Amino acid sequence: AAMNLAVARRIHNILKKDKRFEIYITRDGSNPLGYTEEFSDYFSVNKDEILSFKENAKKETQAKIESGAFTEKEIVDHNAVTANTAVILYGINKWANENKMDAVIHIHFNDYPRQSKWTIGKYSGFVIYMPDEQMANWKDSGQLAANIYVQLDKKYSTSTYEKEFGGLIPDQKLIALGSNGTLFPNVRSILIEYGYIYEKKFRNYTTRHKAYDDMAKLTATGVKNYFFTK
Repeated sequence: AAMNLAVARRIHNILKKDKRFEIYITRDGSNPLGYTEEFSDYFSVNKDEILSFKENAKKETQAKIESGAFTEKEIVDHNAVTANTAVILYGINKWANENKMDAVIHIHFNDYPRQSKWTIGKYSGFVIYMPDEQMANWKDSGQLAANIYVQLDKKYSTSTYEKEFGGLIPDQKLIALGSNGTLFPNVRSILIEYGYIYEKKFRNYTTRHKAYDDMAKLTATGVKNYFFTK
């Protein structure tokens, strides 16, 4: 969580200086509970509406699956989220729709199960998840993902995990990407895994913070290139 916030704040601060953007961040470190007052209040006040939003979306998707209008796929296995996390993620989607966001970028670092958290894992590298082509927001989200990918690929290697080969992975299960049709077509959404948390560059304070700076700059450049092509 601390690594996610470190990179997110850097991206936020870079883009905030560009007057062409209106930027929001869900966590900024100022609230002990993690989320900014705006988002914390939104999740709390609108919890029942968010739950209804989630359940209605799931029912609609299930109906599409049963009718053959939507084909279920699962390329990469993902951890099941807690009930509270589901409220937050669906809440972010609902908020993004209501506030006519052009893009939502989820910041993550990767990991995978192993016997001891203190051992170094065998996988490394970044990957960007984008909506599956059956999802309403897939095309523009994919183009945003590609612009950021081009920048990150200049300095970092893509994931060596066999299911993430190539570094640009379509997915229909991640709530962050608008699973169950919970994001409008014009809300681009991507999820970036910047690397595996045990990688060498993240184990030392100096190299870790240098990586945060570089990753944020490259991501922000990708965003600017997408929205404001020369």
